[in-house]
Amino acid sequence: MARAIVSGLRVLATLGAASLLLGAAGESGPQKQSYFFKTPPGATKYTQQHAIDVDDVPGHQVRIYELHSTFSEEAPVYNGVKVKEAWLRAMTDYTNGTGRGSGYSMSILENGDKIFGRWESMTQTTIGADGAKAARTSAVTTFNGGTGKFKGMHGTLKSSSLSDFKNVSDIVTEGEYWIE
Repeated sequence: MARAIVSGLRVLATLGAASLLLGAAGESGPQKQSYFFKTPPGATKYTQQHAIDVDDVPGHQVRIYELHSTFSEEAPVYNGVKVKEAWLRAMTDYTNGTGRGSGYSMSILENGDKIFGRWESMTQTTIGADGAKAARTSAVTTFNGGTGKFKGMHGTLKSSSLSDFKNVSDIVTEGEYWIE
């Protein structure tokens, strides 16, 4: 009986030590960092866009486009490094400006490193009394790596923006990321 108790205590001690080690290992993993940025007006511009009518219903178009953002003092920051410029290369499937989009993002940081992401969106376009289009887009960017110290970049950012398909404004982005 005494041997069984001693054996049981050894098992409990071993399990306790293992759980302490596992707990310590879990705590030393990548630390998630919060992110929030409101893009300054005029920082983001369409560099090119091309639309093709699908012709199945009125107003249905597929489109490819490129957005370029440049930053000076007021810039997004990842892990203490400012973003110098960002690119979004994407495609949309819209009917009268409403529909889905997807594409790829790349941020170029001041130290020369890059961060890459996959971008997915939904856009709802309304037409004002003056005939002007206002497109509200909600998007999610999933980071899938980078270069240099951002090689193991992961995370998810949610953003919203307003566009008239000539200019983009009111871009607000928030989420979290970590580097493995």
